[in-house]
Amino acid sequence: MKIRNFSIIAHIDHGKSTLADRMLELTGTIEPRRMQEQVLDRMDLERERGITIKMAPVRMEWKKGGEEYILNLIDTPGHVDFSYEVSRALTAVEGVVLLVDATQGVQAQTLSVLSVAKELNRVIIPVVSKIDAQNARVGDIKSELALLLGVDESTILGVSGRTGEGVAALLDTIVEIVPPPLHTDQTQGLIFDFGYSDHRGIIVYLRVFGGTFCKGDTLRFVAADADFVALEVGAMSPDERPRDELIEGEIGYIVTGIKKPGIASVGDTVTNAWRTAPALSGYMAPTPVIWASVYPESQDDLPILRQSLEKLRLSDSSLSYEEESSGIMGRGFRCGFLGMLHLEIIIERLRREFNLALVVTQPTTIYEITLMNGTVEEIFSPAKFPDDGTIMQVREMWADITLITPTDYMGGISQLLYDHEANVGETQTLQDGKIELQAEMPLRELMRGFFDKLKSVSSGFASLGYKLKGMRRAEVVRLDILVAEEAVPAFARIVSERRVNYEAEQMVEKLEDLLPRQMFELKIQARSGGRIIASRRKSALRKDVTQHMYGGDITRKMKLREKQKKGKKKMLARGKIDIPHEVFLKVVRES
Repeated sequence: MKIRNFSIIAHIDHGKSTLADRMLELTGTIEPRRMQEQVLDRMDLERERGITIKMAPVRMEWKKGGEEYILNLIDTPGHVDFSYEVSRALTAVEGVVLLVDATQGVQAQTLSVLSVAKELNRVIIPVVSKIDAQNARVGDIKSELALLLGVDESTILGVSGRTGEGVAALLDTIVEIVPPPLHTDQTQGLIFDFGYSDHRGIIVYLRVFGGTFCKGDTLRFVAADADFVALEVGAMSPDERPRDELIEGEIGYIVTGIKKPGIASVGDTVTNAWRTAPALSGYMAPTPVIWASVYPESQDDLPILRQSLEKLRLSDSSLSYEEESSGIMGRGFRCGFLGMLHLEIIIERLRREFNLALVVTQPTTIYEITLMNGTVEEIFSPAKFPDDGTIMQVREMWADITLITPTDYMGGISQLLYDHEANVGETQTLQDGKIELQAEMPLRELMRGFFDKLKSVSSGFASLGYKLKGMRRAEVVRLDILVAEEAVPAFARIVSERRVNYEAEQMVEKLEDLLPRQMFELKIQARSGGRIIASRRKSALRKDVTQHMYGGDITRKMKLREKQKKGKKKMLARGKIDIPHEVFLKVVRES
């Protein structure tokens, strides 16, 4: 068969999308007048940030030795948050191009995606990119890659995505090394991604492992046990190009016409309705790493937010959500994300694509709590964290991290690891002089701005990869905020025992500035472990009730002031105040 299916994997910003651009240009897949940077990155967010968020399949044609070959490429993201996208792409191909930047060398995420490719027994083609850069260390990086993969240095290719140097040789190597698809008698297609169109419904992207899919065929989702008619079949080149059929070994799309969410799913198998084949192995469901509540600023927008999340779920299978309600914010959704960047991207897409004004609470990880009566509960909301005295044990998720950095930054990074409660393990010096460091860290701390701080202390030169390790005992407590001696559930948070005093001081100071003054002295307190650990008082508003009076006996003024004094005592006894919506927004946005 003259079909080759492959993917490009690399650390973020190592030139995957630029290399894909040159491949599209060289194979004539896209016309020169339509050529632009990051062709396969279709979202505005991807272009603005210069990163790939969604995997993108594309079909190319390449001639070698007088024969024409079909090359199906799936471009993948490089950020650690989107490693689930990478694993899905690798299941649908036979080979991978492992790209390493000639100016940076092997990075932490390079090792992570390489391990996935090895587990799936994919053919690996090592390539050094950006060989035309002034500070490129092509020889050193090739030696480093050869040592990592256990191959001869002469087999490692060099390319430049900017100039196109070496791209033709790479395409020839893909044809030579990547094996053709294996034949099977079953009609099966594995769904690795899908999108949604308001007019055409769900569009599934699949790898055909056996048989043929034609327009008009009645097909079936095996796991969902639902039938549909293929309204259109075709390939991405890079836009949708309708074709008469998709044959064995090809990667393409099928328009289903289904507009109901929950039927199509990533990892399901498509087969003929009249001759059902067994399901392919598919994928493991993604596990959310962090959770955050998302509320519409106006409760009138709740149905729009629900519909928007349903549509985003169709194009991002790793997003999970469930409805919840809050005493202050009203109704909203508790959403699960694969990391902080994933959260940021989803929220930005909701705001841009659906024109929604949103409030997002401080993200938290999941906690496993054993109560005194032996009951075990999973908690992912600070407001639901049990009261003090009822907890026997708290467990939280930990992560194994791999960190690669130049030696100059080890001092700052060591302090950063200490501040984030990391246990540092083995370190080794790599061939290029960098240090590879292994450590383990609570997921809670990893998500507390660790990525940004690491880039800051290392001037952007350090890289990080991580894998979830399992649950361990956690030294955390619930921090409650009391306003006028009443707890406000929306301000509660779960914090480390060692940081609880610092967090408490920060919170009460912030609220002292934000809360409006009342007619009585306002107490703002932080409570943890059954005791007040931080407190501020906001003086009462003084209203001159005698300003309209002039002359006369002083006792008239004294009576009015006494009446005002009794009124303030009544207000203080009631205690409860209405916290302005704007204050709540500022607190959660600045956390």
